[in-house]
Amino acid sequence: MRKEIIINVGTHENRIAVLEDGKLVELFIERPEHERMVGDIYKGIVKTVLPGMQAAFLDIGLERSAFLHVSDVADSAHEYVDLIEGSEDREKFLASFRENETIPIEDMLQKRQEILVQITKEPMGTKGPRVTSQTSLPGRFLVLIPNELHVGVSLKITDWVEKRRLRQIAKEIQPKGMGLIVRTEAEGKNVRDLKSDLRQLMKLWKKIEKRAMKTGAPALIHKDMSLTGSFVRDLFTDDISMLMIDSKKEFKEIQSYLKSVSPSLRSRVTLYRESTPIFDHFDLEHEIEKTLHRKIWLKKGGYIVIDHTEALVAIDVNTGKYVGKSDQQETLLKTNLRAVKEIARQLRLRDIGGLIVIDFIDMEDQSYRDMIVGELRAALKKDRAKSSISPISEFGLVEMTRQRVRPSLLYTFSEPCPVCGGFGRVLSKETVMAKIERWFERASIYTKEKQVRLVVHPRIGAFLTQDDELRRRNLTKKYKMIIEIANDPLLPLHEFKIYLQDGKSEITEQFKT
Repeated sequence: MRKEIIINVGTHENRIAVLEDGKLVELFIERPEHERMVGDIYKGIVKTVLPGMQAAFLDIGLERSAFLHVSDVADSAHEYVDLIEGSEDREKFLASFRENETIPIEDMLQKRQEILVQITKEPMGTKGPRVTSQTSLPGRFLVLIPNELHVGVSLKITDWVEKRRLRQIAKEIQPKGMGLIVRTEAEGKNVRDLKSDLRQLMKLWKKIEKRAMKTGAPALIHKDMSLTGSFVRDLFTDDISMLMIDSKKEFKEIQSYLKSVSPSLRSRVTLYRESTPIFDHFDLEHEIEKTLHRKIWLKKGGYIVIDHTEALVAIDVNTGKYVGKSDQQETLLKTNLRAVKEIARQLRLRDIGGLIVIDFIDMEDQSYRDMIVGELRAALKKDRAKSSISPISEFGLVEMTRQRVRPSLLYTFSEPCPVCGGFGRVLSKETVMAKIERWFERASIYTKEKQVRLVVHPRIGAFLTQDDELRRRNLTKKYKMIIEIANDPLLPLHEFKIYLQDGKSEITEQFKT
């Protein structure tokens, strides 16, 4: 399987696309208004301790309070325990926390107490971020866990001789009073490589400690790497055949980072130099647009429908136009099997988490039902997010959960509709702005026009001209066009029109996706 990474760096959003055999399977998006928060470390103040929930709410300086459960007070070991081989080793790793499991949260935390916490889950909807009081710092080869004593080795390293070698190295270089996890990427690395990674982590931790002591709460103490930086650090491994990026600045930063940690991967990083936008070149824009569609067509005419509710995500499988050539049960089985592959891809691509209920087409044969669940489990093995799948019920339903760390793409791309009060959704202002920017990027390549009129909904117009017209000035400077903005309240929020200087000749469709 050929795995490729395509990175688009824009003024208003950065996007990372993961392709497997040329097909889009994952998409990561970061915008200035909604930067990645997982891994950030804050100094917070305990606002409320709730014995009934065995949880506390903390003020860490964000709009919404952070949620800290008793299981996350001085215990992030559960986050790493699945990386450690052998049940005996996992038990040892968790042993030091056993005594805390019986201590009520009200005996560990008090109101107005200051505490250092790290975000483990992004804010979602009306919920604030989830945090842990046990900080951890990931490097290229190691994860440093302050105030921890044990050493673990990634479960994905299957060679037992290599596991023992890495464990021994980790024990030799383990800092006093700190724990280490040896990451998968450390396989085959020597003592010097691991020591170098550890030095950087120790230097970072001392800097965090120093700042935490001098800074009053609530405050941000440490900001983790950007989306691109953390992706390269955590996920750019030997199984990636190519990483292509369209930013010269970020290309140089990636090359500089890899030079010190994984020189062998530098040749796989390519700077995209073509005039056509990089996501257009790989025909990704159409695929991204489809992530907002409820209905996804399958080969041969079947389809699935994905609906988001407050409590769960419902996925329905239908035969559609597919009638098959053999008996009915074979037709249903083939449709369900096609649906399984597409559902697994859509869960990853749309980053759907939480409780998911899949309504497969009902089949009488129990062996067929078992086959469907087995295929779904196999298809999700490629997924980094943890999932749990129940057997198919007598009604053809499969209940499953998938790890949720950040909001799904639906909530990144859209916002509650101001007309219907949130029953439906419309494109967010940031998404419309990104579409407008990509229009100008294409137009600047194929037209010599230097002055145009941009007509948008008043809400988009206000968004473009706020902050002393910074967004408009950025567009003008980057694409060397004079842009006049006009508001049209009758224009749908997600649409825009662009005219030549005369105000009559519309050129919108010429440079749309």
